[in-house]
Amino acid sequence: MGKMRKLTVQAPAKINLHLQVNSLRSDGFHGVRSIFLALSFGDTLHFETIDPAGRLEIRMNPAIPIEKNIIFRAVLLFREAAGFDQGLRIRVDKRIPMGAGLGGGSSDAAAALLALNTLAASSASPGHSLDRGELAALAAALGSDVPFFLNVNESSAAWVSGRGEKITPVAAPENVWIVLAYPGFSSETARAFRLLDEFRLKAGASSEPGGRARSVAKKVLIGALEREPRTWPFENDFLPVFLRTNGVKTAYRKLLEKLREEGAEFASLSGAGSACFGIFSDRKSAFRAQKNLLKDWEFVNISLPLANES
Repeated sequence: MGKMRKLTVQAPAKINLHLQVNSLRSDGFHGVRSIFLALSFGDTLHFETIDPAGRLEIRMNPAIPIEKNIIFRAVLLFREAAGFDQGLRIRVDKRIPMGAGLGGGSSDAAAALLALNTLAASSASPGHSLDRGELAALAAALGSDVPFFLNVNESSAAWVSGRGEKITPVAAPENVWIVLAYPGFSSETARAFRLLDEFRLKAGASSEPGGRARSVAKKVLIGALEREPRTWPFENDFLPVFLRTNGVKTAYRKLLEKLREEGAEFASLSGAGSACFGIFSDRKSAFRAQKNLLKDWEFVNISLPLANES
């Protein structure tokens, strides 16, 4: 096999069609029950092997301090696990807004692991490629959302549970267009979880929320994907919190109301915020909504489920 010097990989964004956050676990993580959907929109990562061995360059805009850069962490973990010391130059075409709940960092990390594994398999440098179990362990160490992105090329939608490491592929919804809208501010995940826990304690609900989807069985939630979006029972546990939080509640309410006004059959928050999305069954309505939302919001994107991209 010839030595591969350059490789380009895609890192798709995701939305959470449903996100139920359970109680805080003994390991410090919250359990989740969620439906993830990978999108045709995302970042692009370009890899190039360089000399000398061990060198690493990461170029992206906006720049992220190296100690906070999850791609840097992914490279370090892979090098340690695989003994792969090939010098690398990585350029990131960053399109996914940061702090938006769209999984940009997690997807970049998963894409990096997959690219590194491909390069290691074809490299004359010391080291070896990893099997799927080994890659999954690295993904889980990097973050709760990273394991999902390892498998998006096989299944763009999944039921995700545990702290994010338990993944069951499901059929992606068909004939839908997703309008993503970024409200102009980011949402810090750790702070969002703190707000959620505080909200529940003040409401006298301990660490378990109410919500009509709370008692809906997994099978029913997954089965809803086959129905029209206007009938979906999905919820996001962070949304009621943000709609009561000073400083952001008006922005979220205005954005979601606008998506529904423009014809979204289902509208919600992705992840722990801050991006919102609307699901449209009509292409023309989706593009009209994008045009109208761009009058008030700078970032508005139309995407498809990754499985329906072609």
